[in-house]
Amino acid sequence: MQKYFRHFLGIITIIFLAWLLVVLNAKPAFAQLNTINYSNANLENRDFSHTDLAGVTFVAAEMRGTNFEGADLTNAIFTKGVLLKANLENANLTNALVDRVTLDGANLKNTILEGATLTRSRFYDADITGADFTDALIDRYQVSLLCERAEGVNSVTGVETRESLGCR
Repeated sequence: MQKYFRHFLGIITIIFLAWLLVVLNAKPAFAQLNTINYSNANLENRDFSHTDLAGVTFVAAEMRGTNFEGADLTNAIFTKGVLLKANLENANLTNALVDRVTLDGANLKNTILEGATLTRSRFYDADITGADFTDALIDRYQVSLLCERAEGVNSVTGVETRESLGCR
């Protein structure tokens, strides 16, 4: 009986040491830093200039006249948003999702849109001087319209707007 007790005690000790090893080596889980969600919000004429908004969600948000000048919007989500006459000058929208967004009359001067998804979005009368669209996913029809007025060189990336759009 004593032999079985020592065997049982040995197993309990091993399980305890394994549990202790797991607990001591556990690393805490951290939440995403920017978990701000502006979905369905009315953000008309708000000032987000020079703000870190990387990864922030703006789904179906009303953003007419909103100022995003110089803002970091990398990996931001703008699905179904309205950015009529918004100011995105010098903003960084690298890898942003800008799907089904109205950007009519928006200021996109010197904006970085590298790798952004800009599908089913409109850019009528938007100022795209110096904007960098390298590797961005844009509907062909919108690319043809953008190429009609594409000019300038992005001051950060050094890429010509026409080249980044693949204009001929």
